[in-house]
Amino acid sequence: MNASLRPIMFVGTASDVGKSVITAGFCRIFKQDGYSPAPFKAQNMSLNSYATPEGLEMGRAQAVQAEAAGIPCHTDMNPVLLKPTTDQRSQVILNGKPVGTQSAYEYFRTQDRQELFAEVTRAFDRLSARHSPIVLEGAGSISELNLKHRDITNLRMARHAGAATYLIGDIDRGGLFGSVYGTIALLSPEERACMKGILVNKFRGDARLFADGKQMLEELTGLPVVGILPYFKDIFIEAEDSLALEYKKQVAQTQKINVAVVHLNRLSNFTDFDRLENDPRVHLYYTREADELAKADIVILPGSKNTIDDLLILKQSGLDQSIVRAHRAGKTVIGICGGYQMLGQSVEDPQGVESSIPSIAGLGILPIQTVLQPIKTTVQRQFRYREDSSWCTGYEIHMGESRPLGPEQPLTVFEDGQSDGYYLNERCWGTYLHGILDNEVVIEELLSAYTTESVNFDYAAYKQEQYDRLADLIRQHVDMEQIYAHLKS
Repeated sequence: MNASLRPIMFVGTASDVGKSVITAGFCRIFKQDGYSPAPFKAQNMSLNSYATPEGLEMGRAQAVQAEAAGIPCHTDMNPVLLKPTTDQRSQVILNGKPVGTQSAYEYFRTQDRQELFAEVTRAFDRLSARHSPIVLEGAGSISELNLKHRDITNLRMARHAGAATYLIGDIDRGGLFGSVYGTIALLSPEERACMKGILVNKFRGDARLFADGKQMLEELTGLPVVGILPYFKDIFIEAEDSLALEYKKQVAQTQKINVAVVHLNRLSNFTDFDRLENDPRVHLYYTREADELAKADIVILPGSKNTIDDLLILKQSGLDQSIVRAHRAGKTVIGICGGYQMLGQSVEDPQGVESSIPSIAGLGILPIQTVLQPIKTTVQRQFRYREDSSWCTGYEIHMGESRPLGPEQPLTVFEDGQSDGYYLNERCWGTYLHGILDNEVVIEELLSAYTTESVNFDYAAYKQEQYDRLADLIRQHVDMEQIYAHLKS
């Protein structure tokens, strides 16, 4: 193994400039070059989470980055996770465990937040004792002056880590010069000392045409532009959060199996459907429209961070009846996690875990009853799907228990003999297992009613290939010699 490197950090001029994907790409590059990298993001806000091998919860983006680095994920990679339950409140996950639900004001009102910052630095220090280099990802913009004194994620973390820090600017959204120059100009001298360079992301066209712009940025900021990464759509990396749903397909299409995912307000773990979305037989889209739902062959009710409130919105919009009509028409209707709960007879929340509404009727399709409870289940699972003898993988993240109102008809059986889900028939079932649709045996049965065509699609191998392609793209457009010079200094 190569000698250790100092940490590297990617921060942004704004949210959604591509930090998460670039971080994953550099994790793969360092792995390829013989190092032992690990990702780190002190604080993440996302409904897309993952269960670690230890049965703890962390942001899915850091789990993806760990996969790119070729290592198991760990909560030290993402010690603080905020999961919005409403527009004003979030569940706070600290070191993999929920510690309460707070409003944004309650969470951010502490001026220096020393105790929370101490937790994230301890997590970083533990991680850096096991891996090198640590590839840190910032959050949002680093130049929000009103938030700097509360920051535990960006340059305060870079200073603790001694990280060589690179500012990412998104040229596709416009205003690159103002955002990059303004961001650098607003840094304190101590923050400015962390900065080693600039990465321009999402460039369309021939980068040679930006030579003058590159020189201008360097003269304005006094920092080198170490790379100009092109805009790409042909490399698949799992998206970090629900902002990506804005760019997903939203209408049905002819000549393919139409799979409609109901676009819930608090939809969580939408990466459950990435394998299906990449299947050549399938057209997968997200919708809140009854007309588009009616065109689907398969309807999926996904996970939700607030099952009762999302179910109430379905009822108010009439979309609940559209789902029931699809089921009665013989179409396939399945539910995952919160969607599984919604398909039942009722969802009860006597302790106010997620909602102020103590009980609500479900869609009445599955004969199950759900009671939400304050103890969260977070666990990775190996299971057998129905009668198949092969082992599949998935994970659970939920705060409720569902029981059948009658004989059990489980969908899956775990290694320890426990079971999960409810199998009504081949066209209707529900489960708590996220990632169940990453397994070929499940996919083939789900699609068998609509096609005799089979495909040999190894999703795990496909993802590894995509990480390699991303690494190749970065190497082609970034001055890695200059990057390594900064990390070895």
